[in-house]
Amino acid sequence: MLRSFRVENHKSIKDEQELSLLPVYDKSRPVVPVAAIFGANASGKSNLLDALRWLQHAVRTSYAAWEAGSGIPRTPFRLDPKSAAMPTGYAVEIEVDDARYSYGVEVDDDRVRGEWLHTYPHNRRRIIFERDDDGVRLGSTVPDYKTRGAVLAGLTRGNALFLSVAAQNNLAEVRPVYEWFRTGLMMADEWPERWGDEFGRLIEGPRRRTVVDLVRAADVGITDVRLAPGYDVHRWLDIEFRHGTSDTWLTTGEESAGTVRWLHLIVPTLRALDSGAVLCVDEIDASMHPRLTACFVGLFRDAEVNRRAAQLVFTTHDATLLDPILGDDTMRRDEVWFVEKQGDGSTTLYSLADFKPRKLENWERRYLAGGYGAIPLASEWEFRRAFDDDAAA
Repeated sequence: MLRSFRVENHKSIKDEQELSLLPVYDKSRPVVPVAAIFGANASGKSNLLDALRWLQHAVRTSYAAWEAGSGIPRTPFRLDPKSAAMPTGYAVEIEVDDARYSYGVEVDDDRVRGEWLHTYPHNRRRIIFERDDDGVRLGSTVPDYKTRGAVLAGLTRGNALFLSVAAQNNLAEVRPVYEWFRTGLMMADEWPERWGDEFGRLIEGPRRRTVVDLVRAADVGITDVRLAPGYDVHRWLDIEFRHGTSDTWLTTGEESAGTVRWLHLIVPTLRALDSGAVLCVDEIDASMHPRLTACFVGLFRDAEVNRRAAQLVFTTHDATLLDPILGDDTMRRDEVWFVEKQGDGSTTLYSLADFKPRKLENWERRYLAGGYGAIPLASEWEFRRAFDDDAAA
């Protein structure tokens, strides 16, 4: 599970910002199940998830895919020339099998400037490894730490993460963290490319009823799902859908954008709920009705459904999520975050828990009225003025 994520100098994020999933109110839960990120267009919502994706990609591929001498493919804050010379930093605090870890890295255009992995048995910090300009050092609790550290350091290029090197060379102490990045963190927008394969397996396997029920529950008119006769599961058009009682089956390409969006979310959602992974969804409300979005978020907030403590981190413009839709409290304050663009173009991140709304206050109305910030400063007058020259002509 994800406890927190910090990032600095990545795209629109100039100064360090932290997304915390630690509960503010219900301390009986180790983490909150949902983190919703609201904000205006171009405020940096997507960049927060992009930073987490960057770190995941670097952990998984830097050792094997980043060529020697090619530098590091980062994108620092570009609206301040000084930022290009500053390092970019990423750090997560996670929990894997009841063990807490903190992992972080700092990079510039050429090399890794710093990297560390710590664990916290009995709430006391234990070093697994640390890296700086002087090299890499394994913690003294790692068996044969001096010899193994020297060997692994010799395999580590300046532009490769030591975590990647150590995991690929069987250092058991780093494996839980590496596996969390490999399978415990999921980006929903990566699934459409292999969706047909995975969806085909699901509707042919023991989860068929769950998948069909989820499709039906969305009220998009679909009553059954099948693989087309003579199907090739590598093609997404080989999934067919029956609407109502008709004998006609439609392909995925004939469904609406909202239906396809929901279908694409089903596979990673089931995988996350089954494994207790963190699922990240950018623009969760794209092409989906607010009630369907609320139901989807509710899957992760329902302890009876989400039995393995999966988490959902998503960006959205859907302000209706800030007010009860389904007859209960859809979101809690520590599950709601806002991003706002500053005067210099940089992104700031803050929580609704920083505010003290009055009891029974309508959060949606206050947010849309600008009470929490993070909304576009658009006016009808500005839009109309754009046509003044046309009228004069």
